Amino acid sequence: MKRLFVAFAAFCLAAGAAFAQDLKAAVEIFNAGVESAQADNKAEALAKFQEALPLLEACSEEEAVEMVSKCKEYIPTTMLSIAKEQINAAAYDEAIACLGKTVETAKLYEISSVAEEASSLIPNAWLRKGTSLLKEKNFADAALALGEVVALTPEDGQSWLMLGQARLQSGAVDEGVVALEKAAEFGKAEQANKMLSNTFLKKGQAALKAGKNADAIAAFEKANSYLENANAYKLIASANIKSGKSAKAIEAYKKYLEISPNAKDASDIIFTIAATAQKAGDKATAIEYYNKLSGDAKYSAQAAQQLSVLKK
Repeated sequence: MKRLFVAFAAFCLAAGAAFAQDLKAAVEIFNAGVESAQADNKAEALAKFQEALPLLEACSEEEAVEMVSKCKEYIPTTMLSIAKEQINAAAYDEAIACLGKTVETAKLYEISSVAEEASSLIPNAWLRKGTSLLKEKNFADAALALGEVVALTPEDGQSWLMLGQARLQSGAVDEGVVALEKAAEFGKAEQANKMLSNTFLKKGQAALKAGKNADAIAAFEKANSYLENANAYKLIASANIKSGKSAKAIEAYKKYLEISPNAKDASDIIFTIAATAQKAGDKATAIEYYNKLSGDAKYSAQAAQQLSVLKK
């Protein structure tokens, strides 16, 4: 029996020596990680902390327990620092992937402050990527990146505005309109409504060119619903004249002059209103608008001639 106790004691001493050796190796790896971090070699530091962690977890010494806690703090913190450098270097895809892994790791190790900061930087990285792609005029990919931003921050009006711009430029007009309406909803109404008005103005011009007068008028009216546009009213008038709707054309021309009274073509429009009204049998309007041309260098003679006819 005595021999058995001696053998067991020898085994325990050997095991203790082995554990001490394991702890020493783990500590050396951990310290190498600290040295790499101090030398600003973050990738090497991260690799060392990740290597040391399972070795330290296998040790029961009090020193090991404390170092396990440090590893669990240093690993996500270092990952976050690496991701920030990637963002600054415009390596956005790598940064986004690293931030996602950082959030996952920080939550696993219960380092909530790091998890929260990494989470907040993900939409920022997508936004920077989208902004960069916009500058490069890569509108389709910019729209994809900015779509990720608004999915993460759905009340960010500026990101919706940029997404709308990217979608319009890439040819996804309907989707662009949706994004711009969201931008208007979340504090960017002035810029968004201007873009929306211009979008429907262009849509109406295309329809007018194609001879689709009703579609053109609908588009121009939609443009004015976002932001009144003098040119839209003039084009509405033109489409109505082509459709034989003189009264509506006159009303649209009047709105044009109301918004843009000092337009270079103001006298042309006044004469057009008078002539259109005269042709439609609206004598009162014709007389009113021919009278406005008294003294006009271009139209006064014609206006006076038509007034003499109308007053007979």
